[in-house]
Amino acid sequence: MQPIQFFFVGIGGFLGANARYFLSGWIMEHVAASVGGRAFPFGTIFVNVIGSFLLAIFIVWTTEHMQLSENNRLLIATGFFGAFTTFSTYANESIALIQDGDWVKGLGYIFVTNSLCLFGVVLGIWLMGRIPQG
Repeated sequence: MQPIQFFFVGIGGFLGANARYFLSGWIMEHVAASVGGRAFPFGTIFVNVIGSFLLAIFIVWTTEHMQLSENNRLLIATGFFGAFTTFSTYANESIALIQDGDWVKGLGYIFVTNSLCLFGVVLGIWLMGRIPQG
């Protein structure tokens, strides 16, 4: 790896982390619902699903429709989406729900997040398959 590649990943990570922080916070502020005294992490689910969907579109687009430099791929795919799709936060929130004794909510959160993120990838790939190559 070259030092410039760390720069591109870092800049993308900075932008992705801030986008996640802003969007997740906005969702929680406007959509937050408290079930059993603990706010359900709708913001994290939203950014994980949107991030999975958009990363799939990005990968298909840059693989099939255009050439992109390695540095730009690192900036967007590794840096931005790596920081934006908050699976580490998701894992911690899942365990916190379970540790709080709410197994149904915790396991539901795990199931819903994984299902929707996988659906986001499939939808992104399907959508990009509908765009004519050229």
